[in-house]
Amino acid sequence: MSGPGATSYAPEWLELREDADAAARSAELADLLLPSLEGPLVIRDLGCGTGSMGRWLAGRLPGPQRWILHDRDPGLLARAATGLSGTAPDGGSVMVVLEQGDITGLRATDLAGTSLVTASALLDLLTADEVAGLAAACAEAGCPALLALSVIGRVEFAPADPLDAEFAAAFDDHQRRDTGGRRLLGPDAVDAAATAFERYGAAVHRRSSPWRLGPEQAALTAQWLQGWVAAAAEQRPDLAPLADAYLRRRLDACAAAVLRVVIGHEDLLALPAGG
Repeated sequence: MSGPGATSYAPEWLELREDADAAARSAELADLLLPSLEGPLVIRDLGCGTGSMGRWLAGRLPGPQRWILHDRDPGLLARAATGLSGTAPDGGSVMVVLEQGDITGLRATDLAGTSLVTASALLDLLTADEVAGLAAACAEAGCPALLALSVIGRVEFAPADPLDAEFAAAFDDHQRRDTGGRRLLGPDAVDAAATAFERYGAAVHRRSSPWRLGPEQAALTAQWLQGWVAAAAEQRPDLAPLADAYLRRRLDACAAAVLRVVIGHEDLLALPAGG
């Protein structure tokens, strides 16, 4: 969740979203993964952020487990180990190693001995070439990949507002923007990843993993709305004069506990050929 290049996120945002992420991720894909794993496990968590993927997944896997947490942000890495070390459900140990750096250049040699590559909310921050490179590295290393919570460009509001579709389309374009010479995949990431892994013979499984935000998640909804509207207005300057009033309507509905939002994500599991 702290991606390559200049993309990083405040730990407060990552902590605020952790419960929604945990509720959304596909437990079914985690179950499908289990037969392909043999212990002891070495798991690489790419763009680990504060470590929420590890905290969600470690309790679903047998031990012993050795988690290698990758992120470019040393502050996030320091937080990521918290709450992850300990024991697996079967009593096996769970250990953590921290590795700082850019994850976009990983090669098969870097994955030697790895049982599983995983990531959460990362694919949509990558380029097509970076996703292709990740698929190639996993295929050559014979390593499965569980890649969760990629945005798919689908947002549903209840009650609706006449400007919802305009801001949603602008946000999707912002997710596909060119930043520092890198054209991000944004909502196209899961399709691109599925194609890339299938090119190497992997069995690809996909599951919907939406956030479903209601009155109980008001703080998260409000924070998400502010970032979502700001990104849309940045992408489409013609929306900027409408943004404040639109955001105020949405925040007022959120504060009144009448707003519900479904934010589409998708999880992908790629099992290597012959695995």
